[in-house]
Amino acid sequence: MKYTEPMLKEGAMQGKTILVTGGGTGLGRSMSKYFLELGANVVIASRKLDVLQAAADELQAETGGQVLAVECDVRNYTDVEKTLAATLKRFGSINGLLNNAAGNFISPTERLSHKAFDTIVGIVLQGSYNCTLAIGKHWIEQKQPGTILNIVTTYAWTGSGYVVPSACAKAGVLAMTRSLAVEWAKYNIRSNAIAPGPFPTKGAWDRLFPPALQDKMDVSKKVPLKRVGDHQELANLAAYLMSDYSAYINGEVVTIDGGEWLNGAGEFNFLEQLPGEMWDQIERMVRGAGKSQ
Repeated sequence: MKYTEPMLKEGAMQGKTILVTGGGTGLGRSMSKYFLELGANVVIASRKLDVLQAAADELQAETGGQVLAVECDVRNYTDVEKTLAATLKRFGSINGLLNNAAGNFISPTERLSHKAFDTIVGIVLQGSYNCTLAIGKHWIEQKQPGTILNIVTTYAWTGSGYVVPSACAKAGVLAMTRSLAVEWAKYNIRSNAIAPGPFPTKGAWDRLFPPALQDKMDVSKKVPLKRVGDHQELANLAAYLMSDYSAYINGEVVTIDGGEWLNGAGEFNFLEQLPGEMWDQIERMVRGAGKSQ
């Protein structure tokens, strides 16, 4: 299948340095790997340095590229500034920002604590604007072009039950994407987003859908193409939007979900059919999956 193969030509991102938040695992790792294969330097940042460093070592061995792992809680602006400083010290410049770090869990909203809301909104929305503001200010001060790519979701515009903190946060990131596309274009800073559908990843997928739940709810059945996404498909799109080939694309949100959102707005609304007692079981499974990571 061609969609599992790299799309851009060799060296398409040569000389660029890209910061990927949440770049050590899941989709962030897959996109980081492809950036490296195309010649970019990559900085991966998250809170768990041991996981990050292991990923950095693996990515360098797999691609021959240069990877810098930086411990960073994107909710903390000082951490973000330190990450920028470490990037400039190692590579001399930064050309792109991929706001990928995220958190989510499925739950009836009335079961959530305010801290649960704070955690998800903090990582997704606050983390994205912290990184965008710090790096955007640097580009403007240096009179340097830059590219921002945000990972959102289709329920940022449709809404969705059972993932309300995530929907709120992603909607904010979407608004920021479109707003800065206009405001910062005069500085030659582009801002775009990707809204992925189902792309299974080990950690996040198991926290959202523990194995017992995955067996009962095959999300691929909601996708008109009747399959989930391949990581290379998303990496191809991300690399294109981060590269100079997309220089005239600004303020765009590209959905890559096989038509899922058109098939039924509100990605998680189908959970309405679950009885109350099953939520107790799901909550136990989700907590167990989280502890095992």
